[in-house]
Amino acid sequence: MSNSDNQRKVRLDKWLWSARLYKTRALAQEMISGGKVHYNGQRTKPSRSVEVGAEVVLRQGFDEKTIIIDQLAEKRVSAPIAATLYHETQASLTKREQAAAQRKLLASSHPQPRSKPDKKQRRQIIRFKSTD
Repeated sequence: MSNSDNQRKVRLDKWLWSARLYKTRALAQEMISGGKVHYNGQRTKPSRSVEVGAEVVLRQGFDEKTIIIDQLAEKRVSAPIAATLYHETQASLTKREQAAAQRKLLASSHPQPRSKPDKKQRRQIIRFKSTD
């Protein structure tokens, strides 16, 4: 990491987009403005300048990731390079794995039907529900 990395200013929304944490910069801005991204434990604006070593907490779907910024990047880079821009904390990894296992267990206890009911089955369901 060179000294120029520390001197360069990169917006938070631009960095999240370049690190491939969000598909578009507009989506990154929306997530930051919506309170789904916290920078060093605080809610922030998309224009916030990021620093190496800062902690960023992201909520993506059911998961919450805590990452530490290792390098800065203004332009979107390839996935292997983007993976080197940050690292996820060990506590965050274990918490996400536990949550995923819990969701999987919960999903197995509530099986989903293989297909949608056909017209005859829908009529039977409606008839059954209306006989209160």
